[in-house]
Amino acid sequence: MIPPLIDNRNLPLVLLGGTLCNARLWQPVIARLNVSSVTSLMVCGADSAREFSAQALEALPPRFCLAGFSLGAIAALQILADAPERIAGLALLSVNPFSDLPANAAVRRSAVDKAAAQGIGHWLTETLWPKYVAPQNQDNSQLHATIAQMAEECGMAVFTRQTEIAICRDDHRQALAAFAAPTLILNGQHDVICTPRHHQATAALNSRWLTHPSSGHFLPLEAPFWVADALRTWIKEILS
Repeated sequence: MIPPLIDNRNLPLVLLGGTLCNARLWQPVIARLNVSSVTSLMVCGADSAREFSAQALEALPPRFCLAGFSLGAIAALQILADAPERIAGLALLSVNPFSDLPANAAVRRSAVDKAAAQGIGHWLTETLWPKYVAPQNQDNSQLHATIAQMAEECGMAVFTRQTEIAICRDDHRQALAAFAAPTLILNGQHDVICTPRHHQATAALNSRWLTHPSSGHFLPLEAPFWVADALRTWIKEILS
């Protein structure tokens, strides 16, 4: 049995999920990490990344390892900008480090209205599912069911506030460039939401960048073994 990596130095692992994601997102990865001190948080209860960061930092321990997926990566970058001294290491999965274009606000809010009118599960299947996973995973009914179930469980109130977080986010590449602790960037080669350009702009600063060749946006569910292996190596680097 592989011993836990985090508790030895009292550094809990904090995982931040993406839009319309709850703890189900990380379960396949956590099961393969063998990490006992781990907290999975939804990015919710706030209308901006700054507000979420303030709430999270008040609740989290003094120092921790931080990994974020998609919207969770945006929130992780905000936490990094606000309190870099509290982060022992940073992992960003399917990340877009740029601030949102002003023109995107109306599009994003319109999507919320359509999801409310159509039903969030149906809307996700019709609009986001084709963009979420790699072509070879489009027919994976179990993967689709998990992602749709998470969306239904999160609901419209969460989606509305998460949309505002995405709209109001800031560009924190300068904070990332100044961060000296181990930083890991993970992406899927077929991700059309957070593209290689986004990851290149992030990884060019101060990090190790790995790409999974047969995944899209939803790395933790499409390639949990690969993600867990990469996170284990990252954690070992933090503890070394």
